[in-house]
Amino acid sequence: MAVMKSEQILTESSKSFEDAIQSAVTRFSKTVRGLRSANVNNMSAVIEDGKIISYRVNLQITFEVEDAGAGAAKEKKKKKR
Repeated sequence: MAVMKSEQILTESSKSFEDAIQSAVTRFSKTVRGLRSANVNNMSAVIEDGKIISYRVNLQITFEVEDAGAGAAKEKKKKKR
């Protein structure tokens, strides 16, 4: 049985909502393994002088919680290959 955990994060991009989401997933995956889903809770845009200057996304990212020692065992297997 898998145990899942989720974290809420806020991210921002000057390009698009999609870029903000991808940046959050890319950054989060650098420190957390087993990402499973990202749910967009809220999207907003920052406006200055009648133009959108940045796109903000509030995400709920869900990931699988590993058993104690499972991460170390996976790393050992990778090194042997």
